[in-house]
Amino acid sequence: MCLFQLCGLVRYMEFGPPTVNDKLMRFFDHCEKFLTEVEKNATALYHVEAFKTGPEMQNILKKVAATLQVPVNDLNADLLQVAFFTCSFDLAIKGVKSPWCDVFDIDDAKVLEYLNDLKQYWKRGYGYTINSRSSCTLFQDIFRHLDKAVEQKQRSQPISSPVILQFGHAETLLPLLSLMGYFKDKEPLTAYNYKEQMHRKFRSGLIVPYASNLIFVLYHCENAKTPKEQFRVQMLLNEKVLPLAYSQETVSFYEDLRNHYKDILQSCQTSEECELARANSTSDEL
Repeated sequence: MCLFQLCGLVRYMEFGPPTVNDKLMRFFDHCEKFLTEVEKNATALYHVEAFKTGPEMQNILKKVAATLQVPVNDLNADLLQVAFFTCSFDLAIKGVKSPWCDVFDIDDAKVLEYLNDLKQYWKRGYGYTINSRSSCTLFQDIFRHLDKAVEQKQRSQPISSPVILQFGHAETLLPLLSLMGYFKDKEPLTAYNYKEQMHRKFRSGLIVPYASNLIFVLYHCENAKTPKEQFRVQMLLNEKVLPLAYSQETVSFYEDLRNHYKDILQSCQTSEECELARANSTSDEL
């Protein structure tokens, strides 16, 4: 995953040495509430485990067992996923059709895709509030850089950082997009509504494919009639224009974008969001 911020037109610039900031880009590793309630919680992925033993997965198990001529009890959902990922990785990376692709059909692929989406939904997406709220620091950092560029332009100063590049993983990008309200379905993804979610918005394979990236582009419009109209923002996901989650417009005045997310920018404190509730302990005084 790569996160870009562009401010104006960049023709030439020099980059300093890269720095590692895991607290910013791997915020989930530093969020006690997420680690306790989701990452290390055996019940957090209940719907993932329930779907593995549900009718959709059991049908695939029986079909694959018959194809491979092995007892169905020798297979399980995890082994099916390994075979499916082997097929998909070879196709995506090498352009080669693995023999494992022959044991699945399109309907099987849709079921296995849903199984993976369930995991991403409950571990990185809308399943638990802390998944997205833990990314507040990164979200605020993005706007600090944009604010700085706006301020420098207003003062007729050169933009000190016309390009900001941040590199992470899909685990970084999914919570951030969820925090911003993207790809949210009316009903949660569960182990029991596969058919109802056939046309879901939350498809992790499309949202965060290989080399996924999110770009914020800040424009300065010299012929603007009002100060508000001087600065506009456009977002791109995987090099395609990403309509704003709240308006579906492709471009926004920077002030409007900032106002829409003012609660996150002003009130979301990662230290507070990630703090575990402590049980009050009392002791009798002698």
